[in-house]
Amino acid sequence: MPKARIVVVEDEAAIRRGLSDALRLSGYEVTEAPDGGAGLREAAAAGVDLVLLDIMLPRRDGLEVLSELRRTNPTRPVILLTARGSEDDRVRGLKMGADDYVVKPFSAKELIARVEAILRRTMRAVPEVHLVGVGCGTIDLDRREVRWPGGGRADLSETEAALLKYLVSNRERAVSREELLSRVWGIGTAGLETRAVDMHVARLRAKLKTPDGGGDQPDAIVTVRAHGYMAGPALSVGR
Repeated sequence: MPKARIVVVEDEAAIRRGLSDALRLSGYEVTEAPDGGAGLREAAAAGVDLVLLDIMLPRRDGLEVLSELRRTNPTRPVILLTARGSEDDRVRGLKMGADDYVVKPFSAKELIARVEAILRRTMRAVPEVHLVGVGCGTIDLDRREVRWPGGGRADLSETEAALLKYLVSNRERAVSREELLSRVWGIGTAGLETRAVDMHVARLRAKLKTPDGGGDQPDAIVTVRAHGYMAGPALSVGR
């Protein structure tokens, strides 16, 4: 499993540094942000696995950042950090989509335990997939080729094979373009736009059609509006 990347959004410099140091000592990659404006940019960036978000922030309130992040990255884990300890505040944050809520003061040990618990749920290892059925054909991900009865064949690029493998391995859910950029293209792909995902999906779809163009099978890769893609019913694992 790759090293998790965590964004710490906290305006108090001493707390921010203390949290960041503790997370780095625990083996995480950490990015810091001192206010809500910078926090939203960092939290929405590709490759982020979890966000620690203070509520009382300059420029943009933490709950405003959470609301915007939920529109652009609906599945990204967020733990709220705040001195507000009332039940109403906790309920409001959770109803807005926070995964957890920690009231200051808290120990770094407790917070890291909560981080680890959430990441265990969200950063599971991708299962090994080697052969995938598509209609009457077979996709060999190791050889990066699609084989059809009668000898028809289509070659897949390394990225196309990796993209297909990730979708099939996560077939129970829709996968965002941003997640695909992070997990297939890799962390550190600054400047790579989500259009790259769309172009690869279009090429994959063309290669996964039957050679004669016949048949009325469902799409192998399904577009999920305003989110991304998922493996369609035409794909079957282990064939």
